[in-house]
Amino acid sequence: MSNKKFYPVILSGGAGSRLWPLSRSLYPKQLLPLSSERTMIQETALRSGNDRFERPMVICNESHRFIVAEQMQEVGIEPLRLVLEPVARNTAPAIVAAALILQQIDPDAVMAVLPSDHVITDQDGFLAAMDVAGLAAQAGHLVTFGMKPTAPETGYGYIQRGAPLSEGSFRVERFIEKPDHERAAAMVAQPEFLWNSGMFLFKASVFLAEIGRLAAPMLAAVSVAVEAARADIDFFRLDSEAFARSPSASVDYAVMEHTNLAAVVPADFGWSDVGSWSALWEISAKDDRGVVEVGDVLTVDCQNSYLRGDGVLVAGVGLSDIIVVATEDAVLVAERRHVQEVRKIVERLREKKRSEGDLHRKVYRPWGFYQSVDAGSRFQVKQITVRPGASLSLQMHHHRAEHWVVVEGTALITRDDQTFLLRENESTFIPIGTKHRLENPGKVPLKLIEVRSGTYIAEDDIIRFEDNYGRV
Repeated sequence: MSNKKFYPVILSGGAGSRLWPLSRSLYPKQLLPLSSERTMIQETALRSGNDRFERPMVICNESHRFIVAEQMQEVGIEPLRLVLEPVARNTAPAIVAAALILQQIDPDAVMAVLPSDHVITDQDGFLAAMDVAGLAAQAGHLVTFGMKPTAPETGYGYIQRGAPLSEGSFRVERFIEKPDHERAAAMVAQPEFLWNSGMFLFKASVFLAEIGRLAAPMLAAVSVAVEAARADIDFFRLDSEAFARSPSASVDYAVMEHTNLAAVVPADFGWSDVGSWSALWEISAKDDRGVVEVGDVLTVDCQNSYLRGDGVLVAGVGLSDIIVVATEDAVLVAERRHVQEVRKIVERLREKKRSEGDLHRKVYRPWGFYQSVDAGSRFQVKQITVRPGASLSLQMHHHRAEHWVVVEGTALITRDDQTFLLRENESTFIPIGTKHRLENPGKVPLKLIEVRSGTYIAEDDIIRFEDNYGRV
């Protein structure tokens, strides 16, 4: 075992569309508690939080930055860097950015690339596999982890292992794209075929050298994005224009499928990428009829099914191999064998310009959250909760007016050149074009009802003049 500590790089840029309606682009599956009481990104960070690892670097979508920071704080983890991707460019550019940043910190850094939305049930097995991979990485290999298949899964890519390298690791003979069922069944019957987990371990310097050889335009663009990056509160913000110039590619496509340095460590540590509702059913605790019940659920004569009620009662009768997921604004009903197609529903929602593919009714902000109560073409009613000591930006709207009614706590209101307090059951009116700010000066959450009215009531009708969270 090497004494060199690994630098975890947690990738949190995905949208998790196959777990809709629970996972949505502005609050995706890695930010949800799906397999335990903690969220998936919290479990990933804690998994890499022992003495074999340095502090983790987290790379996330810019729109998730405050939620990720808060979730790290909740479990007592201070990231080495919290890096913001200004635009989505798949996994390879994100890993290049992480490698370049780590090179500035430690020229000999060994980075463990970990997706934020995977489940691992055997921590000791995970650490043992990391140690085996560490030996191969120190020898100059780009190491991936191949999971021993338990079924002919068509939702995963596969790896064929080749000749042995150091103890417990092998050369990669080839990568195989997601196969059909017949081909998957044939591969599962042969021990040299493994599921491609999407986790990696390698020296940052070796990875960058291969990127320079195999994907030079990507390295050039991301290098500029890192050089021109700026610190923003607790975040490391990559330069948007430069990062957008990078080709978009997965790390498998950009490097692993073409390098002669690829190695694989076969492992079996209770891994799942929780890539579908069927996968979540498989890893969840079931009753004696194979039924998973989460939330407010009642079932009669059901079997091998997953039922979840978030905010509503879900009742199932006589269901077999069915997924039912109900949130406050959407219900999914699907056969378990068709759950990979859920992402097509999300695509349809976006084609129709419906918000349910991106937003829940409860939307989190750095100051707290709001929840939509009702809406029409010229009005919207929201419940707003502001954390103690937090404040919204000083802002103005061109097309809408707002009425605020305090229902709990105390609000400090700025309205043009006026500043005043509102207490429970008191209200105020913010006319169109008025500069205003809402603050919570108290020690308990501030809750109020907001009624918007006007010709245009969408969130983007906002001009910020001052903001504590760098959003001006």
